[in-house]
Amino acid sequence: MAEARSRESPRAREEATMAGAAGKAGRGAGGGRGREARTSLVAFALGGSVAAVPLLAWASGTGFQGRAALALHVAGVNAALLLAWGRAPGGMYQIAIRACFLGFAFGCGLLLSFGQSTWKHFGWYMCSLSLFHYSEYLVTAVNNPRSLSLDSFLLNHSFEYNMAALSSWVEFTVEKFICPEMKQVTWLSSAGLLMVAFGDCLRKAAMLTAGSNFNHIVQNEKSETHTLVTTGVYGWFRHPAYVGWFYWSIGTQVLLCNPVCMVGYTLVSWRFFRERIEEEEKTLIEFFREEYIAYKRRVPTGLPFIRGVKVEP
Repeated sequence: MAEARSRESPRAREEATMAGAAGKAGRGAGGGRGREARTSLVAFALGGSVAAVPLLAWASGTGFQGRAALALHVAGVNAALLLAWGRAPGGMYQIAIRACFLGFAFGCGLLLSFGQSTWKHFGWYMCSLSLFHYSEYLVTAVNNPRSLSLDSFLLNHSFEYNMAALSSWVEFTVEKFICPEMKQVTWLSSAGLLMVAFGDCLRKAAMLTAGSNFNHIVQNEKSETHTLVTTGVYGWFRHPAYVGWFYWSIGTQVLLCNPVCMVGYTLVSWRFFRERIEEEEKTLIEFFREEYIAYKRRVPTGLPFIRGVKVEP
């Protein structure tokens, strides 16, 4: 993942390339920043309101329960999206529909988390996953609107990312039916949830610290605005957004009590970040030369057994 600063901007090749012009209209003079952020927030809240459906159905006394109430909610939210943003310029409807989908997943996760279902821990996972993707877009909208696009949601991250997510869902489901008690280890899932929260917070702190230097797409040429950020979380780790992503991804599998995917995610993520950091640091040294070399010697990468590109003494 791209870390949020100029020196980090080259770091996001695995994140999707920027989508055309969607979400870019009106961004001049800071006007689009609030517009796009507000649109996504309202849409996310609309989708998340599915968590209130059981309470509203019970309180109204209409007799609509379960699937009927859910169907009415989905229809109502879709109608609201079309009325509010169906004809809006600048790709607002596309922003709204994605944010609403993530809000819906978050709301369903809440229902599972606080219900009596044995899928409670999967509900925690749904909340964590949807909030991660939505906050990627929201922080970018506020932090660096010039680089904002539909791809900032990271929903089309990569085929490998989607297959990794799918494999974790399959493992959880299969193991739950074969050995259900294996998925009820609350202390282990709680530890995974803490890892997820730590990783996501660290990544967002990196994005916010770097400000407008953060970009989800690789930058191979140094612009006039590029500066080397070494303060805040960048004073702890050279690659805090990568560190956050690493522990977040592993934490999701600890949360789900997925032993196979936990090992797989750890090995694949570690290898990926080792190669990515070495590749990126060559560009960063080219950008900042002695300034980056001195920083590299002073601050660790933050990832276990990964030191980055070797520099001649």
